[in-house]
Amino acid sequence: MSALRAIEVPQEARGQRVDQFVAQFLTAHLAAVSRSRVQLLIDQGDVLVNGTAAKASLKLRGGEQITITGEPHPAPLKAVAEAIPLDVVYEDADLAVVNKPAGMMVHAGSGQSDDARSRGTLVNALLYRFKKLSSTGGELRPGIVHRLDKSTSGLIVVAKNDGAHAALGAMFAGRKMQKTYLALVHGSLKREKGTISAAVSRDPVRRTRMTTRASDEGRSAISHYEVVQRLATRFGKFTLIRVRIETGRTHQIRVHMASIGHAVVGDTLYGGAGQLTDQTTQAGAKRIRDPERLKLGRNFLHSARLEFTHPTSGKVLQLEAPLPKELTDFLKRLESV
Repeated sequence: MSALRAIEVPQEARGQRVDQFVAQFLTAHLAAVSRSRVQLLIDQGDVLVNGTAAKASLKLRGGEQITITGEPHPAPLKAVAEAIPLDVVYEDADLAVVNKPAGMMVHAGSGQSDDARSRGTLVNALLYRFKKLSSTGGELRPGIVHRLDKSTSGLIVVAKNDGAHAALGAMFAGRKMQKTYLALVHGSLKREKGTISAAVSRDPVRRTRMTTRASDEGRSAISHYEVVQRLATRFGKFTLIRVRIETGRTHQIRVHMASIGHAVVGDTLYGGAGQLTDQTTQAGAKRIRDPERLKLGRNFLHSARLEFTHPTSGKVLQLEAPLPKELTDFLKRLESV
């Protein structure tokens, strides 16, 4: 690092902003560094041009001496305990099963750059409640064996020690953990039951999405669904389904249901409507300027049931979590006349 702290600006960099130049230089000689990280160094007074703290917008002339007194990369984050309420469905010395609310991230991402972004997660709440968790997942993911999307509620298994973590991880890998979800999807499914077997991979264009389109990077994914209830409402047709997944790919149920034309309600990433509009007020001469609209504000997807063999006792655990109030209330409003 010491050799990189003092930089002489070449003439060909004349006219460049100092933040742009420093980010490019560090990326070329050290590792990828974002301009936002360089901006933070500048804000802290850690980037000097000819001995004077620089502003990000300073235009270089060539020949200046730039000194970097701080670290280009922040120190790795470590999850901290926070007093956040938890709905613990099951607990013993080896593991716990928690009913996660929608809107809560399971853990902070490894790319997060400040403490504020590593707060408010399930991991923070777990550390406060249980004090000690398995270390297998690292300092940002203690105890985390599997994940649920931020907008998905329901049951998630947590390991308290490394032995339990390894055993639970093997269950997931060996498809011995039975996971069942409840989902409300757009439209009326043609069949009462069905299986979707389609590999899932990262969308090459929209990197926040997954896709079932053929790809060399696709990982096998299998979802079994069955109809629980069909709804013909003034907001359209919907189907409440129970989905059992054999695999646990990122966004699996969401991308699988969207792939057959039945996106999960509220899931705008995969084609679900952000809000529903009363269709009876939108036809013919009776069209109303401001029809009733119904908005959920999350995905209608809930991890409702887990069944697995306890890694220590050998006892079969069958755990359930009912639909949260916001989902049951949403169903009632859909069905109301």
